[in-house]
Amino acid sequence: MLIYEYKLDGTKAQYAALDEAIRVVQFIRNKCLRLWMDEHASKNDLQCYCAALAKEFPFARALNSQARQASADRAWFAISRFYDNCKQKKPGKKGYPKFQHDNRSVEDKATGWKLEPDGRHITFTDGCGVGRLRLVGTRDIETFPVKQIKRVRILRRADGYYCQFAVQAERHIEHVPTGKLVGIDVGLKTFYTDSEGATVENPRHYRKAEKRLKRLQRRLSKKQKKSQNRKKARQSVAKAHLKVQRQREDFARKAANALVSSHDLIAFEDLRIANMVRNRRLAKSISDAAWGRFLSWVNYYAALHNIPVIAVPPHFTSQNCSACGTCVKKSLSVRTHICTGCGVVLDRDHNAAVNILQKALSTVG
Repeated sequence: MLIYEYKLDGTKAQYAALDEAIRVVQFIRNKCLRLWMDEHASKNDLQCYCAALAKEFPFARALNSQARQASADRAWFAISRFYDNCKQKKPGKKGYPKFQHDNRSVEDKATGWKLEPDGRHITFTDGCGVGRLRLVGTRDIETFPVKQIKRVRILRRADGYYCQFAVQAERHIEHVPTGKLVGIDVGLKTFYTDSEGATVENPRHYRKAEKRLKRLQRRLSKKQKKSQNRKKARQSVAKAHLKVQRQREDFARKAANALVSSHDLIAFEDLRIANMVRNRRLAKSISDAAWGRFLSWVNYYAALHNIPVIAVPPHFTSQNCSACGTCVKKSLSVRTHICTGCGVVLDRDHNAAVNILQKALSTVG
């Protein structure tokens, strides 16, 4: 499944209609969730409930029928995830479904929209009154048959409205073998260090933008509540955070693609990042590094290139010597590994990356 995204260009009236459609989606999802709480409804019950809501509420009837069903699917996704966590006895909170108050998207399936042959305009044909919108972007969505477009999703972000097309297609990449096997150790001083000693610098996007974000937040706090100036200041803060988010995403994708393209096997530590951010001194830096996003893109590109990616347990990767296996206890402040057994001297992260690769090779052979 490929996702093609465009920015939507329309009038204020059309944007208001999109906002109304997004609110209706939130309303249907919350009503379905309440039905499940009261009557323990099944997935099929929630789908049938959408038709009852359309008869009862005229504003719900204006939304396309398949968009209403997609809203019920969202409620059932939260419910099924809660059930799965309970069955698997996940430690801690199980993620009991909550009512949504900040929905920002609406999703259509095969009906409710019409793409023009030039691929530069889309018309929404449901009763919400959105009408014809221009698609701003460089993707060639018109090259795909309409039957291959399975979903059309409208997103509201801080800088405008976007349209995503979910296209049923396979992406083929021919991997050029390099004969290189690598282990990587993610960190805060450097973004990651590989088993060959090469490093990638940590971009620290949030840290660099923090001064400006604080200034914008101070301006927001001084505005009168429910005023137009406060709304503008809030929009400025949201846009600044969105820029940082996009910088992280862009860096993670490019770094992951470069790593996968140049190696035939990748090993990394299976870190519990959700537990690591509980450290109040390192939480901001760990979140800024976005290791989880980077590793998810590594797995994605590795699947495209058809190369193995192995997650190894993180125990003692920094403490054990990569040359002789001697355990050398070190605190986080000690950045150099000096082995008391064989005398080898390595950077702490380089030593850990070599251990990670050795663990992976002992697993797969």
